[in-house]
Amino acid sequence: MKSADTEFSGGPLDGRVLPVLLGMMHSVPKVYRVPVPAHGDTPATVLVYRRAKEYGPKGRYRWRYEYDTDA
Repeated sequence: MKSADTEFSGGPLDGRVLPVLLGMMHSVPKVYRVPVPAHGDTPATVLVYRRAKEYGPKGRYRWRYEYDTDA
């Protein structure tokens, strides 16, 4: 399967670039969920990131994920 290095902004993964598996149309998924296991007294949670366009200096765009605080 193919993957694309995708930047994450906001939340705990801010500034990281991680490989994300591409879908059938060779694009990253609209929503990316990261399960976080329970540790000590903190319960298990799921971090939710939503896809957004980021435009480069030449007018081209690429996908990145922005942290969704409402989910």
